Amino acid sequence: MLPRREVFPHVIEMNYQARQRLGCSVYLVHDAGEWLLIDIGFEDTAEEIIEMIRQMDFALANCKYLVATHADVDHIQGFKRAKELLPNAMMVGHPECKRLLAEGDRVFTYAEIAAQNISIDLPIIHIEQTITEGDSLKLGGLSLDVWNTPGHTGSQLAFRLGDLLFSGDNIFRDGCVGNIDAHHGSDLPAFIQSLERIRDCDVKWLLPSHGPIFRKDRVQLQKTIDRLTEYQHMADFGTCAVDWPLLDQWEEELARGFDPDKA
Repeated sequence: MLPRREVFPHVIEMNYQARQRLGCSVYLVHDAGEWLLIDIGFEDTAEEIIEMIRQMDFALANCKYLVATHADVDHIQGFKRAKELLPNAMMVGHPECKRLLAEGDRVFTYAEIAAQNISIDLPIIHIEQTITEGDSLKLGGLSLDVWNTPGHTGSQLAFRLGDLLFSGDNIFRDGCVGNIDAHHGSDLPAFIQSLERIRDCDVKWLLPSHGPIFRKDRVQLQKTIDRLTEYQHMADFGTCAVDWPLLDQWEEELARGFDPDKA
């Protein structure tokens, strides 16, 4: 039997449990014999993760939920196999996540990125119950509050458990955020609002979907918000930007004429 290496009471992160990088962060939350998984990662590590859970003496029949933070293939590909191994668990996620996975949308899920020659198998995954803002997941005596935190993608969810926030791809320890890409459904104004919500809440710890767990830092979050605010007005971010002030300046210059002495 494997000892349980909890990062917080009731919470095990499977990369920390294994003492090696398995993929995206996979969180096991448990209480009173019931447990759930938040994300699962790629299919090639799903069986290894579930075998570790079995060796930690969790009854596989007592997995109550398989939770998708969003529909990205690196978070969900292994859920098809996980559901086969954990048939009693209910697969839950955002309504948009349900639609994307049911349709097998390869672009929005990052399974297909032709420009980078990326093509990843995307199995059909059935979200059995949709969850959204204001819902909660009950587990033993615990309750995980569901937050809609769009921006990285429209289906991004976060989950609050007391002083902890399972924060998805919203913010990482180095101040980076999940990819911003119009083809992925990213939305900069929504992303900023989600980060402001995280900045202003009273949680103490952020448990992201990639990289290490970290203490919430309002100063760092504000720096990230400021950076994304600038992105809104930069051509670098294409159709994710809301405007490009340089074009307004050019309109004024066209009206008055070009003067190299004033340029």
